[in-house]
Amino acid sequence: MIEVDNIVKTYGGFKAVDHLSFTLEKGKIYGFLGPNGAGKSTTMNIMTGYIAADSGTVKIDGLDIVKDAEKAKAHIGYLPEIPPLYNDMTVGEYLLFVTELKKVPKKERRDQIAFVLSKTKLGDYKDRMIRNLSKGYRQRVGLACAMVGKPDVIILDEPTVGLDPTQIIEMQNLMREMKEDHIVILSSHILSQVSEVCDCILIISHGKLVAQGSEKELEERENQNHEINIKAIANKEMISKALQDVANPEMIEFAEDEKAGDVLRFKVKSGAVDKSIDIAKALANNKIPVVGFTSSHVTLEDIFLNLTSTTPGISEKDRLKRERRQQKEEEKQKKKEEKQRQKQEKKAEKNKPQSMEMISSTDTVNKMTETVNDNSNTSKETASNENKEENE
Repeated sequence: MIEVDNIVKTYGGFKAVDHLSFTLEKGKIYGFLGPNGAGKSTTMNIMTGYIAADSGTVKIDGLDIVKDAEKAKAHIGYLPEIPPLYNDMTVGEYLLFVTELKKVPKKERRDQIAFVLSKTKLGDYKDRMIRNLSKGYRQRVGLACAMVGKPDVIILDEPTVGLDPTQIIEMQNLMREMKEDHIVILSSHILSQVSEVCDCILIISHGKLVAQGSEKELEERENQNHEINIKAIANKEMISKALQDVANPEMIEFAEDEKAGDVLRFKVKSGAVDKSIDIAKALANNKIPVVGFTSSHVTLEDIFLNLTSTTPGISEKDRLKRERRQQKEEEKQKKKEEKQRQKQEKKAEKNKPQSMEMISSTDTVNKMTETVNDNSNTSKETASNENKEENE
């Protein structure tokens, strides 16, 4: 069992996972659905112990992925979107290397390698170099590695990317076989694949779990207002009579123009129950020709688009990047202005002593001039006094 309790993970100002909680049990394939940037990969990285959550806990069979990391990780097999393979090894050598990494007892290694080779249909490729394998078989090798050690949980991140239709079908069959002994988690944004193989679907948006249940449960939850649009060659009385045992008069709504030539247009609102088959039979039994019959039905795709249409994803990240970029530019401008101010102050400091020297020089000249004038006046006074004495 996997118990994810209130985990949170943020990157800067972006909250990738926002108080996410769910419980997964053995014997089912769980599909993680969400657009790019919704938090799927971050959630799986936290579940595998690759990164730590800011808060909250993840327990694998009761073992905390942070506090009991080694024991908890022994219960997990992980296939990333691009498997980390060593191209210079053969398939058999690589699987032996993985058994050693996962600390599989020596006496069990040969049996485990034979088991995963059989499960992934790689027996004929045991001695083939990994670099010579096709994309599909490289994915199989990655899956075989995830199965080594017989983990209780198998996590698959976009396992069918780059595979051809035949390989996709084979991978889906492998997933169905694995669910008997494992909790299988499939992360994908390919709706048809999730619909095809998953027993339970978890839709993630804004880092939150916005819907959980089987495809049928999700659709029944959303299909509360069935509406059947019909075009028939008949009049209102014929239609009302034909459908009297199937639909109440309040459920039948005729178009405003009622008729377009000989064709009568109307709709039947049957609420949460889809009565399209009963209505079709009733019209056929009353020999009313039907020229148009469409039933509104909310599909998994409609549910997904409705629940994730406002997911910020890349656009939110871009907004945060723009804000950070703008903030950096503002800081850069402030620093530039500060440097200019400091430069002007330094220039002013350099000019200040020169001005003082000029003032000092001017004062000296003025003093010298005053001294000369004083001496001149003294000489004049002396000469005048001497003249006066001679006259006397």
